[in-house]
Formats: sequence, structure tokens, C-alpha cells
Amino acid sequence: MINIVGTHECKVDAKGRVMFPASLKKQLLKVISDGFVIKRSVFNQCLEIHPMNEWNKVVGQVSKLNRFVKKNNDFIRSYMAGLKIVEVDNAGRFLIPKDLLSFAALDKEIVLSSSVNMIEIWDKKKYESSVAETLKDFGNLSEEVMGGQTSTDSNGLS
Repeated sequence: MINIVGTHECKVDAKGRVMFPASLKKQLLKVISDGFVIKRSVFNQCLEIHPMNEWNKVVGQVSKLNRFVKKNNDFIRSYMAGLKIVEVDNAGRFLIPKDLLSFAALDKEIVLSSSVNMIEIWDKKKYESSVAETLKDFGNLSEEVMGGQTSTDSNGLS
């Protein structure tokens, strides 16, 4: 599993090309030649770019759904709609397809934000607004999401 770290402000050119920042490209060195899948986010007006090996794990989960259950079939169709395979060129750039640029309302200034094993691609203003909104009640959200988990150190002690 890859663990991607960082938030990077970038620019997208008129053709939809984005240059991976050097620090991000360095983290992706082992997987960059395999390519990526880019898709619409389920919950936000942003895009997700998944290294191919991580995407294959997601597809493994989705493929376990029973296709004879209508809501599963509807989910699969919608989840997979619009996704594209992208490759990074020799200059370290990748192309965001026009339909996905439009979906995420990406302007010239964008943010590439790590999300553990994938990267979210946001319009800069939308990203800042989304983070500001989440931070308003982040303490309660943290407790709700992570508060019930127990941690164990290397000695097996909590």
C-alpha cells in the first residue's frame, strides 16, 4: 500500500495538463510507470487520481458485489462512469480529460491533496472552502470517526 503525503498547489494549463510537483513525483516514483485512474469523487466536486495498483484493490472490492441486486448494479455503473486511465509523460505531466475538468469546475489554480493512497484534485477555492467548513467541527468529527478505535503499541499494550 502506498501512503501519499502532502498538499500541493499547482496550475492546470489550457489543455488540461498538470505537472506533478517534485515532492509528490518522488513519492510516486515506484508506481508512476504503471499509470493512474482518474475519476469523479463520490462525495465532493473534485477528482480522485488512484495509482493503478491501488485502483486494482478498489476494483477487487467492487467486483465482489452481486450484480443481480439492482442497487449494486446501479452503484457499479455510477461509480465507474467517467473514469479514465492516465499516464504521466516524460516531463512529469498528466492530462485531465475535459469532461472531468468540467465536473470538478477546475480553473487554472488547483490543489493536489493526498488522501492516504490516492490524490484528490480540487479547484483551489473549492478546496479551501471545503477544508474551512470541515475544520469548524473537526474535534467532534475526529472523536466520532476515530474515538472508538483502540491502538496497540509494538508490545501489545494499549
